[in-house]
Amino acid sequence: MSLVKESYVLRSNESLSSAKALLKIGNLKDSIALSYYSMYHCLLALLFRIGIKCENHTAAIILLKELFGIDNTKIRKAKSERVDKQYYVDFKVNHQETLSAIKNAEDFISEINNFVETLKEEEIKEYHEKAIILFTEQRHQKKGKQNFAKK
Repeated sequence: MSLVKESYVLRSNESLSSAKALLKIGNLKDSIALSYYSMYHCLLALLFRIGIKCENHTAAIILLKELFGIDNTKIRKAKSERVDKQYYVDFKVNHQETLSAIKNAEDFISEINNFVETLKEEEIKEYHEKAIILFTEQRHQKKGKQNFAKK
């Protein structure tokens, strides 16, 4: 898992570097998108650190709060901004807004990297077990709703 985690850390750094380069050349919408992706890849590195693979953006963001107790406001906002700027043409973006998105990404990445660096092996196991319990509870709740709907 460590190799995968490190790969996501590298992707995070590359995305942040690209966001900064795009800001310099005035490609603001793509800069905002890559600012978000730098955060998302950092989050995936955290999840892989505890042995969890999550390919759903929304679920990963929810796990940040529910599993680790880390405020996910910055990454939720960044995801929303990325969707708006990447998929819709009627949004204007200015230099300051883009610079702010990059700064938020840097802050988020720093916070998550610090968290990952301080994780002890016992904590990693505890988070992994907590994730399994969360997934199991969700599966049982979903099955219960399906069974209720069949009656």
